[in-house]
Amino acid sequence: MPQHTSIRAVFTVMVLAAGLTFVPFGTSAPAEAAAVNAPRGNIGQFKQQFVEEFKTAANWGGKFAQTYKNSWQPYPDGMSNMYWSGKQIRALNGMMDVYLDGKHGAAGTFGTPTGAWGHKGGKFSVRAKAIGGNGNGAAFMLWPTSNVWSDGEIDYPEANFEDSPMAHHHSMKPGNEVNAISTSTRVSWRDWHVYSVEWIPGKSVKYFLDGKVISTVTRDVPRTAHRYMFQVGNWGGKGHLYIDWVSTYTHTG
Repeated sequence: MPQHTSIRAVFTVMVLAAGLTFVPFGTSAPAEAAAVNAPRGNIGQFKQQFVEEFKTAANWGGKFAQTYKNSWQPYPDGMSNMYWSGKQIRALNGMMDVYLDGKHGAAGTFGTPTGAWGHKGGKFSVRAKAIGGNGNGAAFMLWPTSNVWSDGEIDYPEANFEDSPMAHHHSMKPGNEVNAISTSTRVSWRDWHVYSVEWIPGKSVKYFLDGKVISTVTRDVPRTAHRYMFQVGNWGGKGHLYIDWVSTYTHTG
């Protein structure tokens, strides 16, 4: 997405937040998301490891991170002077609500404090939509725990909120990592969709939209540990990114 600040850069600076004022966009979250329930149970060669449906309400200001400490590992507020996950995120009506104010981004990793960093293959699914936030965008990604870019970057969904979400499968050739195989979903962030990645280490990555394969990639397929996370920027119009549920699986072979 334009102005995207990659995770590659954000580990260099940590600044703690202090004395900031927060005014939500709109007075309430939308009605509880319906129609597509979070998956339960194993799927073929993928064993379910983690599922979160955000059913417990938790307010802004760090209460979300405390309530969901076994499901969500946020960047520290002020990281890179860009990410303020504590003040930007709450849970309401069975959804994770990421507030977009054009000044503060948000980012973090899904999973437990110990289990979130060691994915070597697996299936990763999120149901999400966005309201407003034009000029801003989101990147859901599998990023190498080593922080070595050439260990492989898998982005899906990623795009500005006024555009169609994309899949970007990055090169693992050192010095060539910015290049990617890209696929458009041809849908809108404004509607609920389920975005899934099935990763078999060293063999293939499949990208799914609402359960249907939109792309299969068999080159530059990671083998090392990755984390499943997202980032939103600190620019653009006001709005919200809503996450209905998240689920991850291990690859059993």
